[in-house]
Amino acid sequence: MKLGPYPIEPATYLAPMAGHTNRAFRELCRELGGVGLVCTELVSSQALEYSRQRALSFFDFDASEAPMAVQLFGGEPETMAEAARLVVDLGAPIVDINMGCWVPKVVKKGGGAALLGDVCQATAVVEAVCKAVRVPVTVKVRSGLTAAQETAVPFARAAEQCGVQAIAVHARSAEQGFSGSPDWSVITRVRQAVSIPVFGNGDLTTLEEARQMQQETGCQGWMVGRAALGAPWIFAQWAGLLPEGTPPLEWRAAVALRHLELTEQYSPLHEFKAVRELRGQLSRYDLGVREQLVRLESYAQARGLLEGLSGGVGLRDARERWRLPPPPVPECCGTEPPRSPGLP
Repeated sequence: MKLGPYPIEPATYLAPMAGHTNRAFRELCRELGGVGLVCTELVSSQALEYSRQRALSFFDFDASEAPMAVQLFGGEPETMAEAARLVVDLGAPIVDINMGCWVPKVVKKGGGAALLGDVCQATAVVEAVCKAVRVPVTVKVRSGLTAAQETAVPFARAAEQCGVQAIAVHARSAEQGFSGSPDWSVITRVRQAVSIPVFGNGDLTTLEEARQMQQETGCQGWMVGRAALGAPWIFAQWAGLLPEGTPPLEWRAAVALRHLELTEQYSPLHEFKAVRELRGQLSRYDLGVREQLVRLESYAQARGLLEGLSGGVGLRDARERWRLPPPPVPECCGTEPPRSPGLP
């Protein structure tokens, strides 16, 4: 798969998630390996129009992260086009349009999944963005506003005609949120309707489930969201870089510690706010100290707690303790087998 000049290898996509997919988490997933494309948290086009300086102060992306998408949401074509031009000028390699967020404060402003109720307006937004920038444009959608109002297929056809280069389909309606079971058949219908790459999304937690989705729907790639929270190694496991299953406690703590280090390095937030955001992120690593993690007040406090849990080892040392075993030596060959790729 390619999006413009960028090969997406492997075809796994870290889904945009508010409060989670900041640069620290994106870099962490990249360091662990196995993720082909990452995305920022969603950015309001209206915020960029009316409070540009304040909105820009929270941007944490860099062109060096390519392939990486900056996700925008909004319902006005001209505003979305201007927002796309702005983020591209700032180095966005790919622009993604959010048409899947069902959160009321987004939908009430006509953005996110609200556009699924009006294919004409959704198409106008996509067309305006595609004409405004020369980088690849992608879209994330749901099946529709409700299960009875499926608009993903006609919209996907229109989006392809506008120049969209890939589409991610969450196999639930906006009305469902994250409740109920995803209906993967909508991914199949979108895949059959377009020739651009389709990422399947919806409750993927294991490689077996991802393979099943691909076999059933024909999707060319997978978008993974909630399953990666507290488990950013999921992509490396799917790529065969790490063993399957839950990593040992010291390894999880070492990864959480690296998450902290990257937050210190990249977060545009003051430590007071960054640590409060970290509380929810680090508590997902299942380290057995959730009560302490949700009360963190400083980077130093977090570091002391996580260093104790990791046994004082860094991520590099932890990698050496939990890696794929080397393949057996074939009976016909007495030479040393090549080492497992492990992680760099």
